[in-house]
Amino acid sequence: MDYIVRNKMIETGETDNPLDEILYLLQQIDLRVDCTLIQETHRQIGRFFSGSHPDFKPSNTKYHNLSHTYSVALATIRIFHGLYCEKQYFDPEIIEQGMVSAYFHDTGLLVAADDPETCGAKYTTTHEERSISFMNDYLAVRGVARSFRDHCADMVKCTNLGIEPDTLTFVSESHRLAGYIVGSADLLAQMADRFYLERLPLLFQEMNEGGVNHYASAIVLMRETNNFYQSVVRKRLEKKFRDLQQAMQTHFRERWNLDQNLYVDNITKNINYIAKIISENADTPARLPNYLRRNPPA
Repeated sequence: MDYIVRNKMIETGETDNPLDEILYLLQQIDLRVDCTLIQETHRQIGRFFSGSHPDFKPSNTKYHNLSHTYSVALATIRIFHGLYCEKQYFDPEIIEQGMVSAYFHDTGLLVAADDPETCGAKYTTTHEERSISFMNDYLAVRGVARSFRDHCADMVKCTNLGIEPDTLTFVSESHRLAGYIVGSADLLAQMADRFYLERLPLLFQEMNEGGVNHYASAIVLMRETNNFYQSVVRKRLEKKFRDLQQAMQTHFRERWNLDQNLYVDNITKNINYIAKIISENADTPARLPNYLRRNPPA
């Protein structure tokens, strides 16, 4: 498959706007889903991150940004769609909760307009709780039931790597699976990004600003990426989240007649390219730009 076509398929789908694909898949899964809520949430999240909403300053975290947020929302509905094609069905309200949770999962890294803080990454260690708070406010203003909001909060917690998913309490097995879908989508979307390697220095910067960096440099972070994927991400995806990511292959087969999990394929390519850089002793400030030449979008 053509490289550009392949990556456009992952990033947005048929058009240049991921919302088009999200709404299309929602309608394929269940016509009862409130697409108006999803469409409005997509639009408002864009305003939150851009700073065009009066409640927030423009996002200044370059790794956990609007592009990442939209990609997680798209990955979330794709897993729901793959499971639907495998005849695993969810109540429309649970799908709505999963999507809203995906959109809000990193809003805790935003800085409120009346907050004297200027750096969103300062909230790294507490951003899931802040995301839940912002999400709760957003939904409450719209008159959304407290139970709906509480279920969304449970799902956002699945994106917190510091929490073991099986320690979380859910009202039903379907709600738990929806949370695992959101957690899986978060990991898949960021590591399958074709700009993932170029974004690692941005992640290093965020971690430094957030006071949670355990790496001496961005290059050390890059060197540790394969170990992180094998020992943390794969374990979480395949064991903790019950390998729901395999539904991606079903999605691509049913939606695009392509029997592949493009997300896992891209992750493998990214990991292999890091190995190539390291094997050729190119992971130095002087040589690295020769290998990483792409400019990730904001």
